[in-house]
Amino acid sequence: MEFGQLPEVYVSPSMEFGQLPGFRFHPTEEELLDFYLKKMVLGKHFCSNIITFLDIYHHAPWDLPGLAKTGEREWYFFVPRERKNGHGGRPSRITATGYWKATGSDRPIRCLTDPKRLLGLRKTLVFYTGRAPKGCKTDWVMNEYRLPTACSLPKDIVLCKIYRKATPLRVLEERAAMEEVMASQITSSYPLLEEDVYSFYNQQMNFMQDFVEEVEEK
Repeated sequence: MEFGQLPEVYVSPSMEFGQLPGFRFHPTEEELLDFYLKKMVLGKHFCSNIITFLDIYHHAPWDLPGLAKTGEREWYFFVPRERKNGHGGRPSRITATGYWKATGSDRPIRCLTDPKRLLGLRKTLVFYTGRAPKGCKTDWVMNEYRLPTACSLPKDIVLCKIYRKATPLRVLEERAAMEEVMASQITSSYPLLEEDVYSFYNQQMNFMQDFVEEVEEK
């Protein structure tokens, strides 16, 4: 090898894109719907080595980063939709540790160059530990992308982006202080049944989460 000549780097054909040096996966919403999800639904699995096909509702959200093929702060998955009562029912989003709860209404995603063209819909969900309606809100968030319902699709698959909502240091410190207060209230109170302690804990955690959101908005 001559002086100044860089050595050749062997790249295995089986190496996934997420393992390549310098590779970053930051697709736009239009690319997620009109390219990746549409290709997967139509049976073109060439992008399966970038986005994992996984039933995420069999896993806790904090386990999903380790199951994704790429991603540092955002993790993407192709997810089959399982409905509560067969075809036509609402999708089931319950896990062993909690459930995903939708926030607000679905947002239509349109083509930037042709605003009249509807690419799909985005649903935002937040993960709660426990069981509804007494679940405890977490900072895990999901954006679920699906193709328009008017389309005749061979497969009922959605594309999900999982991430954690950023929390400022000041909010973390206030949260820790409130947790100490909650712990002291529980230990100093009279003996409670297990279900009473669980209910009290969830009530306090929900109150704390509402307080944190108010602080973040200021």
